[in-house]
Amino acid sequence: MAKVSPISIKYMIHAVFEAEGALERPDVIGALFGQTEGLLGAELEMRELQKEGKIGRIEVELERRGKKTVGTIKIPTALDQSETTLIAAAIETIDRIGPCDSQITVEKIEDVRGSKREYIIERAKELLKKIEGSADSKEISNEIRSAIKISGLKEYGPEKVPCGDISGEEIIVVEGRADVINLLKHGIRNVIALNGTKIPESVKELSEKKEVTLFIDGDRGGKLIAENACRNMNVDYIAVAPDGKEVEELTNKEIIMHLRKKMPPEEFFSQKRFKRFEGSSGRQTKRRQTETDKLGKIVKESRGSEKAIILGAGFKEIKRVSIKSLARTLKNLRVPVKAIIVDGTVTKAHLNSAKKAGCKKILAKNFASTDSEMDLQSI
Repeated sequence: MAKVSPISIKYMIHAVFEAEGALERPDVIGALFGQTEGLLGAELEMRELQKEGKIGRIEVELERRGKKTVGTIKIPTALDQSETTLIAAAIETIDRIGPCDSQITVEKIEDVRGSKREYIIERAKELLKKIEGSADSKEISNEIRSAIKISGLKEYGPEKVPCGDISGEEIIVVEGRADVINLLKHGIRNVIALNGTKIPESVKELSEKKEVTLFIDGDRGGKLIAENACRNMNVDYIAVAPDGKEVEELTNKEIIMHLRKKMPPEEFFSQKRFKRFEGSSGRQTKRRQTETDKLGKIVKESRGSEKAIILGAGFKEIKRVSIKSLARTLKNLRVPVKAIIVDGTVTKAHLNSAKKAGCKKILAKNFASTDSEMDLQSI
């Protein structure tokens, strides 16, 4: 049987299982091969993939807990992303291991190469500190910095626009690749580039689903890009670099400061005394009106309930809880909070918890404290 080289491993599937009875390791291995057979076609048969060296040695750890057996499974693969996720999904269909009813759940799929890159960069930095009197130390240092910049850089959509991690509900849209790299270097991951004056279709589609902050250069070109972007995509806020400076040149302090000064497009164009152009904010205004209508409907339905309603992206309900347990619930949430509607009084503790949860808007009957940067509205 061929053995996959540790060098060629790309991903590691991490799964856990629970079985209603006593099991041994061979029972688990047998179930993985036997019960996935024929599910994905001949090309993705796990037994054949292991023979070809595309799946490595499967590690199984298990222990008895009363009458049950629980454990973990690790499957290293040299397959690509889509094939690896298919294998991971296939093993979750296994409902019996040996003679026992069982359940397998995939916890995560780890990019092993990403972990190696992080180790290389960290180790390089340690080694650089030990270099004394080397004429090339500055050059090596620059190479390490470049590696750090590029390590978080990805591509998105058919246009392959440069980006960071844009999986969240809020994204920052910048002009070009150098801007993306500068923001990544300073720890800001949710960034994507326009890559020119023509707005990529993939970025337009993203703007329909996410809250968009457009971060432009502090020159005439930046203002023209802002005008074009607001005509052709949804832009919720605009942030601008200092006059005469580009986003790719900004320090960490400058980036944070100017992102905090972001403003709605209407306010931006008014302050900059732009000539108001047709369509510049029509789509944004329409979307905000839709959101206002949706919130109004939820407020109406909540009257008399004496409950707190936590809303996520698109103002979809995440949870409905008692007002007393709101602060505790917000503390334990692991998803972004867009707004909260409270059929009662919001206290200082509620405001602090909401702020930590990333909430920007609270609608309530009363506010015991209004000392907050959030949008507070009485209902």
